[in-house]
Order: sequence, then C-alpha cells, then structure tokens
Amino acid sequence: MPGARLSKAGEPRIKLRSFMNKLKCAVIGAGYLGKFHAEKYASLKDCELVAVVDINAEAAQQVAEKTGSQALTDYQELLGKVDAVSVVVPTSYHHRVSKDFLNAGAHVLVEKPITVTVEEADELIAIAKKKNVILQVGHLERFNPAVRGLEKMEDKPLFIESHRLSPFNPRANDVSVVLDLMIHDIDIIMALVDSEVEKIDASGTAVLTQGTDIANARITFKNGCVANVTASRISMKMERKMRMFRPSSYISVDFQNRVLIKHRTGEKEMFPGIPEIVTEESVFESGDALLDEIKHFVNCIKTGENPLVPGEAGRKALATAIEITKFLIHR
Repeated sequence: MPGARLSKAGEPRIKLRSFMNKLKCAVIGAGYLGKFHAEKYASLKDCELVAVVDINAEAAQQVAEKTGSQALTDYQELLGKVDAVSVVVPTSYHHRVSKDFLNAGAHVLVEKPITVTVEEADELIAIAKKKNVILQVGHLERFNPAVRGLEKMEDKPLFIESHRLSPFNPRANDVSVVLDLMIHDIDIIMALVDSEVEKIDASGTAVLTQGTDIANARITFKNGCVANVTASRISMKMERKMRMFRPSSYISVDFQNRVLIKHRTGEKEMFPGIPEIVTEESVFESGDALLDEIKHFVNCIKTGENPLVPGEAGRKALATAIEITKFLIHR
C-alpha cells in the first residue's frame, strides 16, 4: 500500500478524515452498560453525544435526559448522521446494528463478544476495511492498568492459569459463562501468547440457568504454551486473577485490585549455583477503564491509529470461545 503509514504492528493505519468540529456520537442501547457509555461520551469535550437509542423509550429518555442528548427508539434514524457509535445491545443484535453503521461510514465500538458467529465477525471486519473506518471491540479488561503492565513484558509465557469468578447476576444470561466472563481472559491470553490454538479440552455445567454457568478450559497453543482458564458466575466471591510462568520469571496479576507481582531470578545467589529470587510488586491507581476505552476509540478516529482491540482481536477471542462452548455441548 504505497504511502500508507504503518502502526507498531505493521498494519496500515486508518486513513485520516478531518474532524474540525466535535465528533457526533451516539450510543445504541440504554441498558446497564449503555448508560455508562453515554455518560462517558457526554463528558468528553471533543465529542457531542447526539442521541441515545433503545427500543424501550422510557430507558432511552432517562439516559438522554441525564446526558443532555436526544432519545430515539430506532437507530436507523441516525444512519449517515453520526461519526461514531457504541453498540451496547444484546449480542444477537451486534452484527445487524454494527453492520448498518459501518456501511453508513460510521466508526463502531461494539461490546464483547463482537458477534454471535465468526462469519458475522468476518463480515464486519471486511466492511470496516472497505469503508476505511474503525471497528473496535469492547474487551474492557485490556484497559486495566495491570494488563497494560503485562503487555510491556517482552518474553512470551510458557504456562498461564486464570480464574474469573463472580456471584450470580441475571443481567447477562443471554450467553454462557464462556462468552460472558471467560472471553475476557481468552482475549488477554490470545494477545499475550500470540500463537495459533492447537488443541482445546474443556468441561462445564449449568447450575442456575439453561446455559453453562461454570467452566474450565485447557488451551494448548502451537508454540507450546498452555493456558488453564476457569470462569464461574455462581461463586460466592468476586475474583479476577491470572498467573503465568515465563522464562526465568513467575508473574501474578490481580485484575480486581490492580496488583502485578513479578518474581524473577536475580544476579546474586541464594545458594551456591542457585540464583536469588527477586520480587517486584506494582500497585496501579484506580482508574476508569471504560472512559479510557472510549477515549482510545475517539483518539483512533482522530489520529488514524489502529485500536488496541480491533475487530480481528475480537474475532480471535470469539472463535476460541465458540470452540470451547462446542466442546462443552458435545461432552
């Protein structure tokens, strides 16, 4: 691609469009998470929150009044009239809504999982490339400062173990625990390992819902790394932790408390011929991951940078999550 600028990953950047005025933005979906998206856009000086859309007119009106925007019940009224949208509707509608806005030339931040099927994800990625617009997937945990600390480490992990446990919440029961919770860790692991999946083994069961409520998956990658991933939405406590072994280091991450601990071999010896173990602990300040995610989305639109979690990353996480789910169904 002659003359194209390259991102750090070597991929062509999105072609810059001139935004002299504020970005005209909208939020599609005024539910639990959608209202927070609307609040973040409304707080940004370089964005104008044009509308909040929901088929529930009362829900849309409540969020719109709070954020000083217009309430609508039909998102198609906005096609061709906004620069960017957050798609925060049930997963089954991600493809349809995102597709319509991408085809209309709008940049899209779609909540995870990107779509229901890999084929739907592929179509959105292709449209975004054709229309030269940003497609970002809302894997919010990537904006956790502890995760950003992990990404700065150069050596690849050899073994990863993660636990994402949560008390029961009826809000996200339209998908299994794999697509609801485990997919966060799948996305992080896929980014850290940077290798194709070779084999999956998984087990899980339904407890309170018709879908899987607790699951464990063992993912073997072609580069030899193995990840043991557990997710539960029926636990008595909240826990979001990951541990990994790298060449000459062991790392523990507490996503919930934003603590990253690294144990590595040092230059001294604790016994003859045995190197000492040096411990480094980083505690990150509490932040606003959703605000950071939306700021990043807006910045990518204005600068042409590729997003931290592009459609391709969302597709990889979805494909692995679907394979895990299929394995659970077929057991």
